[in-house]
Formats: sequence, structure tokens, C-alpha cells
Amino acid sequence: MSDYGARSMTDPLRRVLVRAPQPADGARWREYGWRAEPNLAAAAAEHEALRELLAAAGAEVIVAEGERGNPDAIYAYDPLLVGDDGAVLLRPGKDGRLGEPGALEADLAQAGVPVAARIEAPGTIDGGDTLWLDRGTLLAGRGYRTNAAGVEQLQRAFPDAAVLSFDLPHWNGHAEVMHLMSLISPLANDLALVYPRLAPVRLLELLAEREIEVVAVPDEEFETMGPNVLALAPRRALALEGNDETRRRMEAAGVDVIVYKGDEISRKGDGGPTCLTRPILRSAV
Repeated sequence: MSDYGARSMTDPLRRVLVRAPQPADGARWREYGWRAEPNLAAAAAEHEALRELLAAAGAEVIVAEGERGNPDAIYAYDPLLVGDDGAVLLRPGKDGRLGEPGALEADLAQAGVPVAARIEAPGTIDGGDTLWLDRGTLLAGRGYRTNAAGVEQLQRAFPDAAVLSFDLPHWNGHAEVMHLMSLISPLANDLALVYPRLAPVRLLELLAEREIEVVAVPDEEFETMGPNVLALAPRRALALEGNDETRRRMEAAGVDVIVYKGDEISRKGDGGPTCLTRPILRSAV
């Protein structure tokens, strides 16, 4: 079995890259648009507990050095994708995050993951705007962080996949990110967690065409990252604690839900469990 390749959102998680909070990150929280100053000691403890949950689920956890002095760098999902040929270094749509993909190259090399492609200017792609519906279908959200030039380059990086793009809502504008994965998290090949009220119509139609059942996130838990969960395996999910009704609905659909505390690493920076993790290898065997 290869050491990398993650063209699935729900196959069992075997290897995952994370980037822990670093002391130099805290001073720039306002510059990066965090809601409040993180408590560095509490953030470190929350992230360590998150890593323990990932390891207990059977994943090898790779802790990257990444870019120093950047609080957003803990959201390791955004700077890259990992396919069968290696990593595709993305080009984030937030100026302060442009250095993150390059800063991860040494970490990827140490993990044995080659760089297969790069998104170049004027293209922009945030990882949070991408998800695999299946091995041959890559979805991309078009919003303030991902543009048409980036989506075109993404198609060239994965020539054997259909890259389907969907316009995202304006929501609160440029300053407050709205990713595709703010609206949907796959839970199994035939099950997805979705916030339907803001989801693109064509996306909902695609899910229906593929006979993918939808677990709907309630209105009151959308802004607390209810739709943002990480599949550890089919119908086994890691979720931010506190979204109790969303958890109940997932469990009613047969999903085993594990929760983590993210007051510092998630709520203050608006990044849930998918944001905090970049799957390096997912495999059903």
C-alpha cells in the first residue's frame, strides 16, 4: 500500500498531517481575523487531545512545522490536496496564507510525499473549497477564496477526475470565509452532512442523483460549525463538541460520533475538524 493518496473523504483515515499551535502564532490573531486572542497553553492542550483522538482512530499523525508566526497555519486542510501521485500545493485566497503551501514542502518530503503539482497565480484554491464525492469526482466551491483560474488548474492536476464547481453564497463577504466544506461534510459513500439552506441547488441535485442521503444541520448550529465534521471511516465522525442536535441527527442515521474540545483551536479561528487535518492517506484496505 502506498504511503499517500486520499481521493476519498470517508475511507478509513490511515495517515494525517496536522500543524500544532506555535508560540509565535498568537501575536497575529487580529491580523488574521480571529474572533478572540487564543490562550496558547489551552490551544496546545486542545490540539494534543485532538491528535490523541486521531491516533486512537488508527491514523498515523504527522505533526508539521509549517509556516511560523501564522495562526491560520493550524488549519492544515487548506494549503494542499493529496492524490495518488502526491501533493498538489494549492494557492490560498487569503494573502496572509500564501506562504503556507511552500512552508509544508519540507514536512511533506520528510513524510515521503512528493509534490505532484502546484496552483500558480492568478489561480487561487483553498482546500476547504474542495472535496471528493468519489474517486472520480472532485467538487470545488467558487467563492472569495477560490477562483475560476484555480479550478481550471485543479482540473489539469487531476486529469482523470471530473472537477465540478459550484458558486458559493456571499454570506458575510470577503472578511468572513465561506468554504464549500462550510456547507457539506461526507460521512460515507451514500451519506453526507449538509446545511441545505445555503447549499448550492446544483450540489443538492447532484447528491440526489447519486442517491446520497442528506443529514440536515439545524439553523441554530450552522454558525457553530455544525456542518464541519471529519469522517474517520464510513459512518464514524469526529465533530466539535457543542452541536448536540447535529450529533443526534448523525447518530440517528447510524453514524458513530466522537467529539473534541475546540474552544481555542476551532471556535476562535473558525476552523473545525476538517480544517485542522489534511488526510495524507485514506484506504479501505
